[in-house]
Amino acid sequence: MKKLYILSLVLSITFSFAQKTNLKKADALFRNYSYTDASKAYEEILQNVKNPTTQTIKNAADSYYFISDARNALKWYRKLYEVQGNNLTDIYYLRYIQTMKAVMDYEEADRVTKEYLDKKGDQKEINRYVAQKKQLDSLAKAKPLYNIKNLDINTSKSDFGTTFYQDKIVFTSARDTTKFSEKLYTWNNQPFLNLYVSERNPADGSLFNESLFIPNVMSKYHEATATFDAAGKTIYYTTNILKKNKLVVDGDKVNNFQIVKGNVVDNKLENPQNVFFSSDDYSVGHPSLSDDGKWLFFASDMPGGFGETDLYVVKIADDGTMSSPLNLGPKINTIGNDLFPYYRNGMLYFSSDGHYGLGDLDVYESKFLPDGTFTTPRNLGAPINSNKDDFAYIVDKSDSYGYVSSNREGGKGDDDIYSFVKGKPVCNQSISGMAVDRKSKLPLADVTVMAYNSFKEVLGETKTNYEGKYAIVVPCDKLVNMIAAKPNYSSDEKTVTTTKENEGEIPNINFELSNYDDLVVKKKGVEKVDVNPIYFDYDKYDITPKAVEELTKVVFIMQKFPNIRIKIESHTDSRGKDSYNLKLSDNRAKSTRDYIISQGIDASRIESAIGYGETRLINKCKNGVKCTEEEHLLNRRSDFIIIQK
Repeated sequence: MKKLYILSLVLSITFSFAQKTNLKKADALFRNYSYTDASKAYEEILQNVKNPTTQTIKNAADSYYFISDARNALKWYRKLYEVQGNNLTDIYYLRYIQTMKAVMDYEEADRVTKEYLDKKGDQKEINRYVAQKKQLDSLAKAKPLYNIKNLDINTSKSDFGTTFYQDKIVFTSARDTTKFSEKLYTWNNQPFLNLYVSERNPADGSLFNESLFIPNVMSKYHEATATFDAAGKTIYYTTNILKKNKLVVDGDKVNNFQIVKGNVVDNKLENPQNVFFSSDDYSVGHPSLSDDGKWLFFASDMPGGFGETDLYVVKIADDGTMSSPLNLGPKINTIGNDLFPYYRNGMLYFSSDGHYGLGDLDVYESKFLPDGTFTTPRNLGAPINSNKDDFAYIVDKSDSYGYVSSNREGGKGDDDIYSFVKGKPVCNQSISGMAVDRKSKLPLADVTVMAYNSFKEVLGETKTNYEGKYAIVVPCDKLVNMIAAKPNYSSDEKTVTTTKENEGEIPNINFELSNYDDLVVKKKGVEKVDVNPIYFDYDKYDITPKAVEELTKVVFIMQKFPNIRIKIESHTDSRGKDSYNLKLSDNRAKSTRDYIISQGIDASRIESAIGYGETRLINKCKNGVKCTEEEHLLNRRSDFIIIQK
């Protein structure tokens, strides 16, 4: 697939390739983009050269890279890496990493990726790598949504780039050279590309009865990657820039690609015209219309982009007027190749070798938001993607079937078309938030957060990080019970109802946990619930509003620490008759016990509730001793003694 990476065609200068070749001829083949022959020439030369120049090593590696021979490309990129080390440029780091992935050497590819990102020092790039690798790892553990199948319509040549056309499929192929059989694209020594149309079998997705599409405009060069409006009457497609059937070239003898718009009438093209943003100086191609025909996405290597090839969009008015091209920005585009856009149901699908995928071009999806931006691209994972080039993904309106192209192992030719059936994705959402200390409000790390369904089955489990933050994935459209717990802390519970939005996030579900030590007082080896004096009205034992405030603390600690058992001891001061005080304090002890039980605390967790009257004074204020009100107050107390925790 590398033949369309730069979206350009180079005028061929024929060289004879003899058994004995020299570096000048190899370099000339390389400059001419005759990569198949150039790779052979460099291989022969380098067998006999002990210390080749860096440029020669680059050319040898690139020659193999551009004809998708990853194994041999890796050999020379590794040699380049040995010579240059951290001085490798961004694009050569990328190609080195991609060729490692192409031969399934993922561990080494990850190591070099991290080395490259450390050297670059771009935290946004590092964050993107971490997020995309995490997503790929998650996909690897999940059941694949797709079943794919190689089609019988594929040939030994390149077949790719399907698009829906009414109830048929239009695709790109090098299968039929017809009267141009003597013309081979020197890049890979294959015939030039044409557009074909085929019938589609709805039962199994197979394609058949293919024939040349709009033959009245098929040139002897490339015609490829088409898109149509909903009615199938308007077409945009990619072709070489021609004038009077001759290639138009720039100063480097490069012929660029353009997008042609026209009307399709009875399998013929009428009123063809170049889109206004086509240029002799750069390429535009891979057009894709939105469902409503108001947006045209395309790929280009025009100046001002982020990488080798970027994705752009133009808005189309009702009268057909197009806006200026808008680069889709660094969230979509990378330093590498971003190609083959396809827009359906508000989702942009595209292929890229600059995001962190499985190898070479991978297919990604990104949702188009109302503010005109896109979400972070998500890799579609295997089996849509492989360690080789995977591209030109299309899916029907119901999001249930479609086609993708790939040059992966096991195919019939250079590039093959695969049909797929897509299952319904498992709908998940993320619940996120923080856990903090209830008293200090500082974040708590290592808090276990668990989510349960209505049947008490665990939906997910995680822990807060050093910032007290957590995120947990749970099913959509469910009532989720959540609990946060940490040793020596109270637990906290929340109930969350998730929505039907797949990949949505419910933020700010926060927890407050109390440290056990903040809720108790310890004296002489005895632990008591830390409460202020429990106030009762004079000569009464009814629970007052002020008493409720303090008893709430007792209820709280018993709710949050379900293993705690207590005993209640109630005391009076020395004023009044001893027997009366004993009875009054006992009534107050039992009254507080009854209140605690009324708040849902199991009675078995209260061992006893006994009033001791004035028999256990804690100061000098016994009968006959004159004391202040404050001193008497110290003796009027209720203790909630912890006997088990």
